[in-house]
Amino acid sequence: MTGPPAAQRLFSPAFIALGVAELAYFTAVGVSIYALPLTVTGPIGGDEAMAGLAFGAFALSALVLRPVAGRLADTLGRRPLLFGGALTAALSLALLATAGDLVTIIALRLLAGVAEAAFFVAGFAALADLAPPARMGEALSYNSLGLYLGIALGPPLGEVLVGVSGFGLAWIGAAALAVFAAGLSLLVGETREGPPPAKADRRIIHRPAVPISLGFLASLVPIGGFLTFAALQAEAVGSVAASAPLLVYGGVVVVCRIVFARLPDRVPPLALGAAALVTIGIGLALIAAWASPIGLVLGTGVAAIGVAFSTPAFFGAIFATASPSQRGVASGTASAAIDLGLGLGPIVLGLVAHAAGIPWAFAVGAAVAAMGAVWTLVLLRRTGASARSQANLPT
Repeated sequence: MTGPPAAQRLFSPAFIALGVAELAYFTAVGVSIYALPLTVTGPIGGDEAMAGLAFGAFALSALVLRPVAGRLADTLGRRPLLFGGALTAALSLALLATAGDLVTIIALRLLAGVAEAAFFVAGFAALADLAPPARMGEALSYNSLGLYLGIALGPPLGEVLVGVSGFGLAWIGAAALAVFAAGLSLLVGETREGPPPAKADRRIIHRPAVPISLGFLASLVPIGGFLTFAALQAEAVGSVAASAPLLVYGGVVVVCRIVFARLPDRVPPLALGAAALVTIGIGLALIAAWASPIGLVLGTGVAAIGVAFSTPAFFGAIFATASPSQRGVASGTASAAIDLGLGLGPIVLGLVAHAAGIPWAFAVGAAVAAMGAVWTLVLLRRTGASARSQANLPT
């Protein structure tokens, strides 16, 4: 059933405001992706393992709080978490301008995890509220442009700000973007449908999402490592700009999300997720094997094609298992994979980079993506077998 045209409208004012708010928020995140590892290995005097630890520390608090944020998004509403999360992010970013040691940086990254849990979970729940069911994959593709444009534009912006007046200006600029995101979140309005869930149904884990989230996790561990070490690898291979691979990464994802926005609604989501994981693995393997500016850019572009489809595929599969009153907790469960991936990826692959070099970190990331593709294909086979079994039941 497609419903009347009005029911299929996607680009409402609230949908656009949500997308622009996420663009501002994730541009601030993009600045930190560039500035944080260079701050740790530069002014702080740390090494690659310390950079990975600082980058991934936010995931600890975010991982603990995402399921709670999901339930709060279903009970309190989406807007309070969007607004509060963006303001908390602004505070953590502004204080990084004054941080002078690794312990302080890690503490502020833990605060950033609180912000991430609230803003990200509420944003995905609001998106599911605003998107027509038949256009959910398309909505995910367009909505995530804010995230990947932010990752594409944030690092070059951070590089410019650092060049103008050092790391302090970069952190203040990122904080201002987060404040802007908080203001825009007020324009989204409250999107929660109907009353909050009954007290008897206030679980913080959406169990049907867990197996699918494991496949999603396998795409995030290697990408977490890539985001942490891309700038350092660019410097190691003699790239003109350390932010170049991050710009290519975000740009390719954005182009693919626009050109192929409707593909996730036309392909079984788990099949698309498995193909995305294979593509990510191939891209990271290219970076590991071809240590040159060309190899870095080419591998980044290939991996980015996989990333372009991984989030719409896995979130589409997860939201298909949730009712409207479960969207917040489903988003919290699924996005916990983001914390594990972007937290474990930098830390584990940082240890690999410290012990054997950055190329080996990319190689291990490629292997993780390959294992995730196998797992996702197993889920796809089980889903197909279950559907055939149900179809053969007597009526």
